[in-house]
Amino acid sequence: MIENQKIRPAKVIGPLGEPLTLDTLPPPETTRWVVRRKAEVVAAVNGGLLTVDEVCDRYSLTVEEFAGWQRAIDRSGMPGLRVTRIQHYRSLYERQHKY
Repeated sequence: MIENQKIRPAKVIGPLGEPLTLDTLPPPETTRWVVRRKAEVVAAVNGGLLTVDEVCDRYSLTVEEFAGWQRAIDRSGMPGLRVTRIQHYRSLYERQHKY
């Protein structure tokens, strides 16, 4: 019996232009999430290498946390993922859409 399986790419282009594969993604036991690692995980999902559910299971993330990473990249690029600048970018984004 053949199940419906999506064909996934073997690699996708990472946030810095490098090829990303399942082996080059951050390890599942990652606890320190720097900007580059967050951006790599988002790129993997956007490129179809992993699904959101797989990422959340693999890295013990909530869907909301991952969605926040995606929003930050969409709004401000990689600098938006910096924890120390989240409030700055959030207020900047809100001001841009207010006027």
